[in-house]
Amino acid sequence: MDEAVSPPHTPVWTRAEAVFASMLFVGALAVLAWALVARGSVLPGRDVDVALLFLLYGLFTISIGYQDPEFGYYSFDRVSQVASILVLGALDAAWINGLASLIYPWHRLLKGVPPGNVALASLYNAGLMTLVVLVSGSVYEALGGAVPLSDLSGWSPLLLVLLVVCMQVLNDVGMLLLLWLRRRDLSRFFSGFSYAMELGSGAAAVLVAVVYTASPARVFILLLAVLSVGMLALQRFAAMRQRLEDIVHERTRSLREKTRELEEQAIRDNLTGLFNRRFADQQLVQQVEAARRHGHPFAVALADIDLFKQINDAHSHAAGDLVLKRVAGILRDRCRKTDMVARYGGDEFLLCFPLADAAQALALCEQLRASLEEEDWARAGVTVPVTLSFGVAEYRGESAPEALLARADRDLYAAKDSGRNRIGA
Repeated sequence: MDEAVSPPHTPVWTRAEAVFASMLFVGALAVLAWALVARGSVLPGRDVDVALLFLLYGLFTISIGYQDPEFGYYSFDRVSQVASILVLGALDAAWINGLASLIYPWHRLLKGVPPGNVALASLYNAGLMTLVVLVSGSVYEALGGAVPLSDLSGWSPLLLVLLVVCMQVLNDVGMLLLLWLRRRDLSRFFSGFSYAMELGSGAAAVLVAVVYTASPARVFILLLAVLSVGMLALQRFAAMRQRLEDIVHERTRSLREKTRELEEQAIRDNLTGLFNRRFADQQLVQQVEAARRHGHPFAVALADIDLFKQINDAHSHAAGDLVLKRVAGILRDRCRKTDMVARYGGDEFLLCFPLADAAQALALCEQLRASLEEEDWARAGVTVPVTLSFGVAEYRGESAPEALLARADRDLYAAKDSGRNRIGA
């Protein structure tokens, strides 16, 4: 079974989560109170010691568990829940286990968990466990399940399996609602291991109930001791397994991130962060093919920093690198999100404008040219002007991108020959 847990690093519950936990508790309390009033008593006097036994055993089984970093706390309290249903009936088992779930979370105050978190976790766990036990146990009894259970004759095995499955389904519904409110990733929620633990806990609970009903007290005590040792061993195993899963999950995540980084490095220019020439050539082929197939307008521009060699000669290559970075940043920031900007050569850039004709591409390039001209380069330690010349070409049905680039290149050189800091088209 998994509970809502609030470790020290967990933020305070949101308003929606708090309302959900409170409504769940109030609803469970109302149903339980109505059922107890209808019966006329909380427990027959002769069974008070049995109720206390199962309350203490419930607290013990809750304490034997392990923490999942995403989905809460898994424990063996299903043993006490099912056993108490089979010994005392659904109604008494509901308030006993609800009370155990209400009490248990408060020890987390000693671990630094905020009181508000503890209170809401306590209300949520108590409400959910009360309803899970009451509803599942009532279904079991309505179908003819024996209480107290003394043997496994007839339909008993099938009804017991139905009881455990019903409890797990209701528990999962309650947990999923809370996790949905917390916007958690639920892809790892369902675990074969946790379901195997629940079925195993149910089988152990049946054994506890049968031995309690049909065997001497010393046999029952011995069984509880053996089961406790077994649960402690399983707790160690489950915690170790969880740590191994966390390690695998973390390494898988790191591997994915590293793969994405390598993929990004393969298509990016190291200096400017723009796309590199290899990636730009691949994209250009795809854009030309899309324009040819669908008849969409498409334009490209080649841009070159004017007199870049003079910048390097006057201010060093380090200053030249700084200019390249700032020019790249201006181009990237001022272009549309659908445009592609790449460093195509030393100080040459390729710009692709999908769904743009020549007039639109010229307007975009003019904005870029003016932005660069207005930049305060003196603050970067560059005393000579930094400007760009552009060559723009619209797609005209060329079968290969090289022909399109050749036209843009001719227009770029025409712009430079006519005085630089201008656009050729």
